Amino acid sequence: MKHAIKKIFFPFFLLALSPLALAYEPGNKIECIAPADPGGGWDFTCRNAANVFKELELVPKTMQTINMAGAGGGVAFAHTVSKRSGDNDLLVAASTSTVTRLAQGQFPGMDVSMVNWLGTIGADYGVIAVSKDSPYQNLTELMNALEEDPRSVKFAGGSANGGWDHLKVLIAAKAAGVDDLPRIPYLSYNNGGEAITQLIGGHVGAFTGDITEATGFFESGDLRVLAVLSEERLPGEFSSIPTAREQGIDAIGANWRGFYMPADIDEDAKQYWVDAVDKLYA
Repeated sequence: MKHAIKKIFFPFFLLALSPLALAYEPGNKIECIAPADPGGGWDFTCRNAANVFKELELVPKTMQTINMAGAGGGVAFAHTVSKRSGDNDLLVAASTSTVTRLAQGQFPGMDVSMVNWLGTIGADYGVIAVSKDSPYQNLTELMNALEEDPRSVKFAGGSANGGWDHLKVLIAAKAAGVDDLPRIPYLSYNNGGEAITQLIGGHVGAFTGDITEATGFFESGDLRVLAVLSEERLPGEFSSIPTAREQGIDAIGANWRGFYMPADIDEDAKQYWVDAVDKLYA
């Protein structure tokens, strides 16, 4: 997906780059907290980063993924703030959802200044999908059904009501001219993988999430991806998936993914991981 992702840096991510040969050296127990159960986008971020860090010889041993679900990332954030301060060997997967919830005050008593933000590794584009046996063959048919009856299709996603996954289906429905958006049913699960399992099991009618969450199910043929919410088609194995725009629905939904670290870490350790994330992106 290297041609499909876009490098994004927020103002508080901008740190001067320097060579990786600094005083800090990673220990033998590097951890990456994925603030969700296995199978979601945060889990994907940690596990794939671990593989690349090892290939690039940026860590002496494979980085271990620790799954810590709860409160849409709030449990992991609180754990990092309260119990892992000064830990130079801990990364935490983050995304649009993380900073959105912080901005909304959904992690009580906590804010963005309580951790060190490292950077992002790209944009994970949203998708809207159905099971392989669904009667809906394209996004237009699905949106037409919602236009006739907003409660006709129940959606599932890996973020809470009002979260990013929920917003993606509302963005698409609004662009398609669907009225009475609050009536569209949405069920939230701990992660995208669990939401897709509910879809395949026939408990919901559609899935809203990110392409990384849907990849395995798309490859196996269990999932029919009706649209990707990107400006143009993604490359490689995803090139067969049409965009929403191609189907006359002007909906874009990109979820950045990246990392933060605890407060009070050594400056050279922070710089090491900033540079490592930059190399990971490249």
